Amino acid sequence: MFLDFIIRGGTIVTADDTYRADIGITRGKIKAIGVDLAGAESLDASGKLVMPGGIDVHTHLDMPFGGTVTADDWTSGTTAAACGGTTTVIDFAIQDFGSSLRKGVDAWFARAEGKAAIDYSFHTIVRDLKESHLKEMDELVSEGITTFKLFMAYPGVFMVDDATIFQAMLRTRDNGGLICMHAENGGVIDILVKRALAEGHTEPKWHALTRPMSAEAEATRRAIALAEMAGVPVYIVHLSAGDAMEEVRRARERGLPVFAETCPQYLFLSYEDYEKPGFEGAKYVMSPPLRPKGNEERLWNGLSTDALQAVSTDHCSFCMKEQKEIGKGDFSKIPNGAPGIENRLMLLHEGGVNRGRITMNRFVDLVSTRPAKIFGLYPRKGSITVGADADLVLWDKERKWTISAKTHRMKVDYNPYEGTEVTGVPDTVLLRGKVVVRDQKHVGSTTDGAFVRREAGTARTPEGSPR
Repeated sequence: MFLDFIIRGGTIVTADDTYRADIGITRGKIKAIGVDLAGAESLDASGKLVMPGGIDVHTHLDMPFGGTVTADDWTSGTTAAACGGTTTVIDFAIQDFGSSLRKGVDAWFARAEGKAAIDYSFHTIVRDLKESHLKEMDELVSEGITTFKLFMAYPGVFMVDDATIFQAMLRTRDNGGLICMHAENGGVIDILVKRALAEGHTEPKWHALTRPMSAEAEATRRAIALAEMAGVPVYIVHLSAGDAMEEVRRARERGLPVFAETCPQYLFLSYEDYEKPGFEGAKYVMSPPLRPKGNEERLWNGLSTDALQAVSTDHCSFCMKEQKEIGKGDFSKIPNGAPGIENRLMLLHEGGVNRGRITMNRFVDLVSTRPAKIFGLYPRKGSITVGADADLVLWDKERKWTISAKTHRMKVDYNPYEGTEVTGVPDTVLLRGKVVVRDQKHVGSTTDGAFVRREAGTARTPEGSPR
């Protein structure tokens, strides 16, 4: 058997197993897994853990929002992702009001093509749903864009009513797609925001105080009920509140195909960050907002018990200067979002594996394998199996790193985890057999990434597998 390239001497870690073996690669695919494989070129992985590349299924790159555009474009965002051990992202293509889904997807292809350092796919954000759009949903699913995001929040911007959500869900029952829900009660939040501003409350902390956990829990419960009535799976994005998570847990205990992700910000930050002096709290304005201390332990429990199935970033970066400052004097105008695409794996490993909350196998499941299964990428992505893409991370579990805006590759002027020390970093990263990161330095090209088609109908059981 001829092999182009061999990774030797590493300890392979998957969602299910840990074992010593070499990995043989040919034409960007894993061709063999065994001991003492023969090949012309090799990479020494002695002392390293070898895991499938990370998959971040929730990013916003080069996205217009709130009168500005995210600081990270496809080049900077995907380069940072690669350095953090992520080899595939799924970003959000936005439908314009009165326009087609196709036009929104085409616009995002134009943003990404030739500018991505890693592989990518898209979800489609649905803001308007006519009969023609339903037919477009079918077409997109057949082309490998299998997921659609709808909002229960942001009235007049993204929010759609329950009838629209239910109609979209019914369509995915027929075409095998999956609905991703932003679950917050937008109507209630809108009233609370207007009342707060009328009473003179303008500081960043009021972003959180007008978006209570109960508004997220209620919307999550409603999204699950709509999905159950439609007979389809549903995926709750960026779940922040323990109460909302319990709605997911209860649904899963009843055998429903309900899935949810959380994000590092909800595991490492808290409402206290909004209380920082001056306008510093604006760094943490995101939706849903950060929650009170103690909530993070509920989410960690959910990650260890499978009430939560994935950790994504909701990476949506805005610089403090000139972008977040748009909302000085009115918290409702602060662009929502925070950076994190580069730090996801390091943070989850530190807070989860190093602190004994999750195993290394569960870590791999949360950042790679389960997202791949839910979103139709498995086993091409998220696995170390013969025939899979050779998207691999050589993890140095002993190396220490301090997270800082001074050293990160993201194009944003702050890091919400500034000064956090971690032990365990991605040392070397391969994308389809090509080394794109070596010794924490990007050595690949910003055109290495390619669009990846996804399979439909994969999230039909609570495990994220077809029936």
